[in-house]
Amino acid sequence: MSGDDIAAIGLTGQMHGAVVLDRAGEVLRPAILWNDQRTGPECDVIREALGGVERLVAITGNDALTGFTAPKLVWIRDHEPDIWARIAHVLLPKDYVRLRLTGDFAIDKADGAGTILFDLAARNWSAEILGALEIDPAWLPPTFEGPAVTGSITKDAVEATGLRAGTPVVAGGGDQAANGVGVGAVAPGVVALSLGTSGVIFAATDRPLFEPRGRVHAFCHAVPDRWHMMSVMLSAAGSLRWFRDAVAPGMAFGELVASAAEVPVGSEGLIFLPYLTGERSPHPDPLARAAFVGLTVAHDRRHMTRAVLEGVSFGLRDGLDLMTQAGMPAPSQIRASGGGTASPLWRQILADVLGAEIATVNTTEGAAYGAGILATVGAGWFHGVDAACEALVLATPAATPGPDAPRYAEAHAIYRELYPALAPSFRRMQ
Repeated sequence: MSGDDIAAIGLTGQMHGAVVLDRAGEVLRPAILWNDQRTGPECDVIREALGGVERLVAITGNDALTGFTAPKLVWIRDHEPDIWARIAHVLLPKDYVRLRLTGDFAIDKADGAGTILFDLAARNWSAEILGALEIDPAWLPPTFEGPAVTGSITKDAVEATGLRAGTPVVAGGGDQAANGVGVGAVAPGVVALSLGTSGVIFAATDRPLFEPRGRVHAFCHAVPDRWHMMSVMLSAAGSLRWFRDAVAPGMAFGELVASAAEVPVGSEGLIFLPYLTGERSPHPDPLARAAFVGLTVAHDRRHMTRAVLEGVSFGLRDGLDLMTQAGMPAPSQIRASGGGTASPLWRQILADVLGAEIATVNTTEGAAYGAGILATVGAGWFHGVDAACEALVLATPAATPGPDAPRYAEAHAIYRELYPALAPSFRRMQ
């Protein structure tokens, strides 16, 4: 394939990052990424500047959490004043790539909402938020719906990439919004699960729903005039990777997970809390810590592996419950993507714990596939994102809730008691 074969380009990438540039478009400091936890105090500053969590959530749909872009900018303001004084542009990581490809400053509305500098209902930057945080509106790029064309490939980009000059580039979406498109979660009633390093439950909505305390996220969708709710765990399949690397380095994931099938449901009383890097949903707490609870001499690596699979599933269920309590209908099917979904055992655990059919889709790269679908709409191949997804996304049922679901419900009830009990100790450990 050559650059001449490409009709349009869609972009996706990490959400919530902060790339700051000067007037010449030069990067002023290394990007601060989504998983950076330095901004706990700045989150408090933002809540105070807006008069409390309630007002912040009412505007943005979200509480201030360490991963978001706005706290990173406040951190630069208060810790790097020389850099702050030179800022002329603020972009997210994928939109810096856009700048290099097209020469244009632009951002999609889904990623814009993920900065928590957005008015969620208005689908654009919030003058009230920007004023409260002393952020110059001129720093922020114009916002576009996901399939809208924001620019085209420049001659300089041709030399760097081999793409054809003039190839249109669409707005695209942050990784989770694009993944929602990639698995067909573009209309109310379709729910997606991304089981990668982090774990995300994602649901499209036709109006801006939000959880009053901001414990799950509410953003604009990459689909025009739609929104989405999103529950985010920071360590999902990442928990399994950590466990493998720490306890069984070099062991294949398939072999490790297969051994867990030898252990009964509930891991014989062993529970894993998956808060290895703090948590976002349902506990927005950067000081939360992981733990195995209930270990005895009767447990071995097989039990611990299964407890990791079950603990991550319980955490995802916590987030799903918050979303349904906020007004989202309980799903009958959840479309799953990401490396963790390769395990039949884990898919069955998820079906039992989440109480819904788990379906796989015809791609293992949901976000990149979704960016491509958005590009097909921008290129005029389809009249809208719904039509493109209907033609290009195939969902196949892979697991349904079984007879173990009641036993998981009992274990989940115990799991939910552990974070509140341990949270004071987590803070004392710091």
